[in-house]
Amino acid sequence: MKFLKNNICTILAATLVFSMAMIGDANAAGSVFDTAVSKLSKLFGDTKRVIFLIGGFGLIALAFQAIFGKLKWAWFAALALGLAVVAAAGKIVQYSSNAQDTGSTWEANSGKAIDTL
Repeated sequence: MKFLKNNICTILAATLVFSMAMIGDANAAGSVFDTAVSKLSKLFGDTKRVIFLIGGFGLIALAFQAIFGKLKWAWFAALALGLAVVAAAGKIVQYSSNAQDTGSTWEANSGKAIDTL
């Protein structure tokens, strides 16, 4: 606390300089957010693919173990339900944001989140 009291002016000046340097052009903010939206949308789609791939192999393995009595059927059902939730995640977000289904793209200007898969 003593450090903050002694150096408050320096911290505020450094914060001001840093924020002025980071602001840049106001029009660049739109392109930055468009880029972030497109990258996050691609990341979400790629992550879903990896989850489905690993989950599919896990589902098959758990099914065999459950059939032969090595595992409870509840574990198999839990994984199947979890994969169903991941599959429906894009549509759940779309429904909760009252977005219109216009295809498989991200429309950044209208604020509509559409699943990419």
